[in-house]
Amino acid sequence: MQKEILALNAFDPSAASAMDAKLRDAVQRRLRSFGAASVLFYQEPLRMERADGVWMFDAEGRSYLDLYNNVPSVGHSHPRVVEAIRRQVGLLTTHTRYLNEIVDCYAERLLATFPAEIDHLVMTCTGSEANDLALRIAKAATGGAGFIVTEAAYHGNTAAVTDVSPSARAGQPVPPHVRVIPAPEMFRVPAYNLGKRFAEAVDEAITDLERSGIGFAGLLADTIFSSDGVYADPAGFLAPAVKLVHDRGGLFIADEVQPGFGRTGASLWGFARHGVVPDIVTMGKPMGNGFPMGGVATRAALLDRFAAEAKYFNTFGGNPVAAAAGLAVLDVIEDEGLIENARVVGGYVMDGLREIGNRHVQIGEVRGAGLFVGLDIVHDRETKAPAPEIASVLINRLRHRGILIGAAGPYGNALKIRPPLCFTKDNADTFITACDEVLRESRPG
Repeated sequence: MQKEILALNAFDPSAASAMDAKLRDAVQRRLRSFGAASVLFYQEPLRMERADGVWMFDAEGRSYLDLYNNVPSVGHSHPRVVEAIRRQVGLLTTHTRYLNEIVDCYAERLLATFPAEIDHLVMTCTGSEANDLALRIAKAATGGAGFIVTEAAYHGNTAAVTDVSPSARAGQPVPPHVRVIPAPEMFRVPAYNLGKRFAEAVDEAITDLERSGIGFAGLLADTIFSSDGVYADPAGFLAPAVKLVHDRGGLFIADEVQPGFGRTGASLWGFARHGVVPDIVTMGKPMGNGFPMGGVATRAALLDRFAAEAKYFNTFGGNPVAAAAGLAVLDVIEDEGLIENARVVGGYVMDGLREIGNRHVQIGEVRGAGLFVGLDIVHDRETKAPAPEIASVLINRLRHRGILIGAAGPYGNALKIRPPLCFTKDNADTFITACDEVLRESRPG
């Protein structure tokens, strides 16, 4: 049974009575304010106070190696980003209805990282807002209303974007304008040609949307399929589907909120691994290294068509403080060689996990690109049966060893490894050794 994304690795409030008094009081204080909307991690929630680089520190001063949080992509509290924000907030923070040098500089710098066809930008505050706007642009451009997503996709939390996020609707049918296709995986469903198989699924979904009278607007895909369990290879498998989408009059929306900004270790953008040019690119979390930022990059003709029907303005989107943070992030990625670091250290992580997999049958597959790795946890490699309960034990025992990690996939059995891009081989050794020890301790008998 598919799990809702927020339920993965979530704290169960009914367990609060078993905690020590101090932690129980902190949890109850949170619940009094946030109620049922509260989402906390781990069987024993953490009270965090500060963070630096790849480390987070709780209220008792204990350090935790962060392999989960892709928001501070260039490192928690990076001094160059902190200083850029501090300096700009002391000068000017306002909307973009005034001309401002740093805003225009950031827009030009960011657009220069895309293929030439993608030449216009709209700034938002979150990835959810960016994906919401992308859906509107696609509908205006095509006249269709139907979208295709993968079976455990997550694209955000506005009403429109929740509709195209099956992992946020577990147990509920998707709306009539959405078609869901299988994730592009080859571990449990081998394929001699993954690109052909994925394109065929897209083709069937388009035909169904057209037959229903809804019409086809676009394919929306996180280009590393992170919520589906992390699927990156083989590089290029998306190309046949993108060509098909264009041949059938739709748009390809590349959701780069998670794989973007160098995480995949080959380019600033995840879609580049597949040799495709999207019609729309959406961005979010890592843009400002913790400062709320989002954006949509697209082709001029598409934005012109949308703007002819509806004007879009986001009060805080692209404000000067956000632009300053964004520029600092781009500078740090370039100056510190973080894309290459993601490639080298990410490969080292995957090699190390595969090596311990030789003695732990619970490790079904290690997959990913750069510093975005999926560790598929199974009962055994013969059946490849997902083992979310083993993954949960691993996650919570690692937490007690000072290592933070999360889960992904429709069953919550894939560990999602995405540390800050300044992660080192020494950090990787700490994690791999801990995984090895926890799996050894968890062996039955």
